[in-house]
Amino acid sequence: MSDYIVANLRFRVVGPASELFATHLPGFKPFTVEGDACVECDMVVESGCELSIDGVECKELTRFEFSESEAECVFLRSEEHYILTITNAEQQHIFTSKRDDSGCVRTNAGGANMNPSFVRFGVWFMLNIVAVQHSVAAVHSSVIVCHNEAVMFLGESGTGKSTHTRLWRENIEGATLLNDDSPFVGVQNGQVVAFGSPWSGKTPCYKNESYPIRAIVRLSQAPHNSICRLRSLLAVGALLPSLPPAFAFDEKLEDAVMNVLSAVIGAVPVYHLECLPNAAAAQLSHDTIFCV
Repeated sequence: MSDYIVANLRFRVVGPASELFATHLPGFKPFTVEGDACVECDMVVESGCELSIDGVECKELTRFEFSESEAECVFLRSEEHYILTITNAEQQHIFTSKRDDSGCVRTNAGGANMNPSFVRFGVWFMLNIVAVQHSVAAVHSSVIVCHNEAVMFLGESGTGKSTHTRLWRENIEGATLLNDDSPFVGVQNGQVVAFGSPWSGKTPCYKNESYPIRAIVRLSQAPHNSICRLRSLLAVGALLPSLPPAFAFDEKLEDAVMNVLSAVIGAVPVYHLECLPNAAAAQLSHDTIFCV
């Protein structure tokens, strides 16, 4: 039995999926700690359960595509549970999480039909349900560490987040990548901190490290390079789309996300960078953030 600690949240996977995490999902290795049944976890995922939502009275909150496996996700809520289904032509994985904050998660994933992509995403989704209620959230972003502080770059898919952090690594001395898709943010010792995670998109960057956040930058493509600091309301608009969007359809989870957002906006400057994919854009954002 192994446990995992991400953003100071400890979770355990038991049942047939535990072997998948231990041997076939290398991104989790840096976050592994020795399992101990006497140590309380923030989330326990019981896999291989017999689950069905047929006949269960549920409210559909939202549905969205899971492009990694050409599947559809549906997020639902029953009286006692949050429910995520991930379905393609061959299989359906179901994940349920108690709404009582107990961190009790169950899934039918297990056996020969277990889909690693489904399991990895389902655990990420369920961990976020737990995380936001501990004032921690995943942020869709690419994160650079420079001068021992983190800079988060946000933007819709295809706007150049990974390109911009690559330009930092190539042109800014000492800049390194922390995570390229789904780092977590939270408050640690009074500071807003970026945490590496086992989820890093197409770039295998799985670092169990954390750094205070120096700045957050939302990118947009432009025929020029310019950067400006955003006032609070615009900063909210810049950051909110990069927090778990499905949670906007449930009042409890939405409130928890907004608490995280408020803590971040109150402590970290947020910028908008219009840029070309060139070294000058990386230098401009670095100098604006670190030379003020």
